[in-house]
Amino acid sequence: MIAVTTTVSLGQVAGSLVLIAIAIAASRWRRADVEKDIAIAVVRSFIQLTIVGYVIKGIFDSDSLWLVVALLAFMVVFGAWTARGRAKAVPHAFFPLLLALATAAAITLGLVLALNIFEAKARFLVPVGGMVIGNAMTSASVALNRLADEVRDKAHLIEATLSLGATAQQATASLVARSLRSGLIPLIDQTKTTGVVFFPGTMVGALLGGASPLNAVRLQLILLWTLMGAAAVSSLIATGLAQRNFFTDAEQLVDPPPP
Repeated sequence: MIAVTTTVSLGQVAGSLVLIAIAIAASRWRRADVEKDIAIAVVRSFIQLTIVGYVIKGIFDSDSLWLVVALLAFMVVFGAWTARGRAKAVPHAFFPLLLALATAAAITLGLVLALNIFEAKARFLVPVGGMVIGNAMTSASVALNRLADEVRDKAHLIEATLSLGATAQQATASLVARSLRSGLIPLIDQTKTTGVVFFPGTMVGALLGGASPLNAVRLQLILLWTLMGAAAVSSLIATGLAQRNFFTDAEQLVDPPPP
């Protein structure tokens, strides 16, 4: 039987650094040269999560929906900015990403609230919104990266297609389809293997919190399908809007932005 503690001490957190020491030792042993990266990641995660913990505690204590909306809006803007950095080869990628993440978050959170799955309270909206926006950001950035690669690799074919009278949208339709597929495959594979290869965090957390197995499974299914819907919406909007940015008003390919 697993004992569930309601509080975690700094001593327990420090004790878990044994696993980080193992990771650093493995890197040094195999000369992977990522020891510094691991150390930086550990320090940053501690600082960032501690700050976020205090921010979320304040929001939970106030239980203000306006603060929740402000936090989710910040997540959307920061997520779009971060994804833009990952998709540097896509011209003017920030606005498509911003609209994609905002729409995905609004649709998915609106649906779970309409179905009365969660109450409209900070304790539910903040963690679920964070998962939705994070997954939407990852899928959209992967899709845009793939689109930029496809446009660069198929530039001569695109120009030949344009010379035959095709529009920019027609010339890149198949590239957008492949990019959308790339953005969704990781989440599709994760959903396929749920319950067989691994137990997702939400389900484990619900079980440890005392929920019945069937209720934990149902909650996890809702969240998985919510995340997949958000990923699909964000990838579709991001690639659809960014598709036009690869061309001038005269429907000629533009040079990619500098890295």
